Amino acid sequence: MASSKSVVIAALIANGSIAVMKFLGYLLTGSPSMLSETYHSISDTGNQVFLLVGIRYSGREADRDHPFGYGKAQFFYAFLVAVLLFGIAGWESLRHGYEAIVDPHAVSTNLVTLPVVGTEIPSVWVNYAVLLFAILFETWALWKAYQGLSAQMVEHEWATLREAFRKTSDVTTLTAFTEDSIALGGAAIALVGVYLSQVTGNPIYDAVGSVVIGLMLMGFALALAWENKRLLLGESVAGDEDERLRTIIRDAEGVTHIDGFRTVYFGPEQLLLTADVSFDPDLGTETIDERITAIERALKDAEPQIRKVYLEPEL
Repeated sequence: MASSKSVVIAALIANGSIAVMKFLGYLLTGSPSMLSETYHSISDTGNQVFLLVGIRYSGREADRDHPFGYGKAQFFYAFLVAVLLFGIAGWESLRHGYEAIVDPHAVSTNLVTLPVVGTEIPSVWVNYAVLLFAILFETWALWKAYQGLSAQMVEHEWATLREAFRKTSDVTTLTAFTEDSIALGGAAIALVGVYLSQVTGNPIYDAVGSVVIGLMLMGFALALAWENKRLLLGESVAGDEDERLRTIIRDAEGVTHIDGFRTVYFGPEQLLLTADVSFDPDLGTETIDERITAIERALKDAEPQIRKVYLEPEL
């Protein structure tokens, strides 16, 4: 959880700084697209706040109303972020791009005066500077998120990011990584769009770039929402992990059959495992208790995500 928190804080610092820069760019240039990007970054910053709230809330101790703790709070807040990413950032970018295509306008060549040095420059260069700084900050935030996700890949021996995306239960780090990737890609697309519009004098490139960013945001938001939905509904471990854990129980001394086996995530990297296990009928009660204790220890050693194990002996 400490790693997830550092990843989110890095993204919060980056997005907050970018939002301020974009707003200053808007004040200098009066560019509607820069104002739209300001809304985008403010939305991203708010999303990180939601993720931090989820991390803090999920850390509450278990009580009578929530005997397995509050770990699923991170799933809920990450799902909320996906909805906001789709509804605010994605939709607004798509809408502004569509309006620019329907009602195109010439690329701004107005001069703005830099308050520090009193020099007049084309307003487009302010956009370049803001976008380049945004790329720099987003690269740093993405690297922090990648470090957190790659640590999980090493720990669980996941070969690809796609496998990590499908199997991870740490949706906070996953959300930050996805959002930072989209933001970095979006800034690069916006930079290309602004450049093409400047050199060609045709604003369509800037407008199309905004549409592409909007569609990309909405697509990834839907994917994030789907990943969080599976965990909110109580998904079990992946099939290969399921079989590995079953094998540990099946191969344990004294076990003759597994009658029932269930796993479910009740928080990020917090796995609950229950099983109905048939033991050799010749074993005594004390011996069965010892076998159960040994199995529980073996399961936790094999899968660090397992927090609780309930084995029910079937004679």
